[in-house]
Order: sequence, then structure tokens, then C-alpha cells
Amino acid sequence: MKHVLKITVEFGDCDPSGIVFHPNFFSWFDAGSLHFFRDCGIPSWRETIKTHGILGTPIVSTRCDFRAPAHYGDQIEVHTCISEWRERRFTQHHQIVKGETLIAEALHVRVFAGPHPDDPQRIRALPIPPEFREMCDRKFPPQPAAMQD
Repeated sequence: MKHVLKITVEFGDCDPSGIVFHPNFFSWFDAGSLHFFRDCGIPSWRETIKTHGILGTPIVSTRCDFRAPAHYGDQIEVHTCISEWRERRFTQHHQIVKGETLIAEALHVRVFAGPHPDDPQRIRALPIPPEFREMCDRKFPPQPAAMQD
């Protein structure tokens, strides 16, 4: 089971050729991630900084394949799941689909980050709180990701 976020492609999402400008896919992947965690019951980052010292889940590595164009007015969905958990990082698998058509697919490696103790301008990866992992696994069990070639 994957989290699904529905999006309507707006005029401003498109480049002069009339297709979605590629950086917008990354905004939608990020929105899919945020809504995934909200739906799992993870508190807001404003709350987790107070309770766990966690500022958010920045991306430390990404891969994206674009399969088909999306256009103004298209109804698309961002499907998000976690494909792998590790002690200090996890991988989210995102697919943007229009009906049965795969538009774009991405793997994002993220960390739960907190302030670095020696330099407030830096962040560091923190161990993933077990209760956060349990909340996510209960709502959306991890699914191995195999990006299509």
C-alpha cells in the first residue's frame, strides 16, 4: 500500500513547450513525502524539534527517471512509500502517474536530521526514532522498490 497525493497540473507548472518543467516533479515528490508522514501520524517538524531534536528529513541522495510528459490540466497522483529503513537513513520510492501511465519515478534517500552539536549552521543524521518507524510501517508497510528500466 502506498500513500497517494492527488495533484492538478497548473499553467505555472509548465515550461513554454507546454509540458511540466522538471523541477516541479521534485516539489511534488517532496509534498508526497510530507503528506506520507502526516498521514502516518508523525508530528510536524516544529514539534519534533522540541521532542526529538529533529528538524526534518532532508534528501541526501536522489535518482529520478522521467517516462512521459505531463501537461497543464492533467490530473496526476504522487504514490509514495518507504522501500528501505536503516539506522540513520531511509529510502522513499515515489511514482507520479496519470491514470495507468507512469510519468516519473524517483528514489530519495533521506535522513532524520538535527542540529550539529559543534556547529549550529550544520545538521547531522540522527537515529530514526523507533516509534516513527512503527507508525509508518503500520500505516504503509515498506515495499521494495525496483525502478523500471
